[in-house]
Amino acid sequence: MVAEVLFQVIAREGSRLNGLKARVEARRSLTVQPSGAVIELAGVKRRFGRLTAVDDVSFSVHPGELVFLTGPSEAGKSTLLKLIHGDLKPSEGSVRVHHTVVRRRSGRRKLRRLRRQVGAVFQDMRLLPDMNALENIVFALQVADLWAPRAEVRARARAGLEVVGLAGRARFFPRQLSGGAQRRLAIARALVREPAILVADEPTANLDRANADTVLSLLEGLAQQGTAVVVASPQLPAGGTRGHRVVEIQAGKLTQDTGPARKEQ
Repeated sequence: MVAEVLFQVIAREGSRLNGLKARVEARRSLTVQPSGAVIELAGVKRRFGRLTAVDDVSFSVHPGELVFLTGPSEAGKSTLLKLIHGDLKPSEGSVRVHHTVVRRRSGRRKLRRLRRQVGAVFQDMRLLPDMNALENIVFALQVADLWAPRAEVRARARAGLEVVGLAGRARFFPRQLSGGAQRRLAIARALVREPAILVADEPTANLDRANADTVLSLLEGLAQQGTAVVVASPQLPAGGTRGHRVVEIQAGKLTQDTGPARKEQ
């Protein structure tokens, strides 16, 4: 999704971005879409002292799936997202993202490798208040790839803003954006690296119905482009799941899994 918009940005910018299109196309040609699951949790437990936050959970997610991870507060949803994102290691079992498998004794290098494959939209969004919308994305890209050409970084950032409908607010600071726009900016920051996996922790929290629908439609569009999307939320969307898969967690245990979404004929 970002690459297509990026090519439009390159076409507008002309010779100033000469050579960038070839680099983007070369990078895309190296990306192989796996045919099997891109996320696989096997017998995962996560303990914090005597508290078991995740208790023997197993499920997998394939490219193009949008999965709603639901359950009450403190059920273990956020912990599961952190395990998938590589912020936590399992106490037992394993978490596989592509070909990276993380277990209890895995080192920091393996966790960093896992995180590079996953985009994340955090519950608190973690936007930098002293940077405008464009700068927030540029900074995230520079941290991810210190050697990326400056022109490519800024072009990718502008493409990300266009994808989420914020191209006209590139110079707005987070405090000048509505809650819905801040969520879209956080999504843009996560998707500009074109990760194969995106996890989002309560991305529609405290949003009205219209803004929530906009955010969910954006995540649904990413899934349609082949991204595996996992959305954690205490409640299912007011407008329904639109046929997407639901995985329910209660007290750290998987209590329901509707399985892969059925596509309408």
